[in-house]
Amino acid sequence: MATEPSEYDKSMPAVAAHLAKVERAVDRTRTSHSGQPYTEVHQVLVEALQAEDAQRVVPQVVERFARQISESPASQRER
Repeated sequence: MATEPSEYDKSMPAVAAHLAKVERAVDRTRTSHSGQPYTEVHQVLVEALQAEDAQRVVPQVVERFARQISESPASQRER
């Protein structure tokens, strides 16, 4: 089943806007919580996604981001 290019073109602005919200939430969490315990990072990330109205993210993706942020050195905060 092929998708009409016009349907794809119509949906891309919404997808791009959602991804920008996710990126802002992840960046904000990384800046404030790099190197912190996973459970804390995960909670802060979930709250940041909610604040961006971007909570519709696959749970495994949220977990992966939280783990990466938790495992990154605290020096990442200065980025």
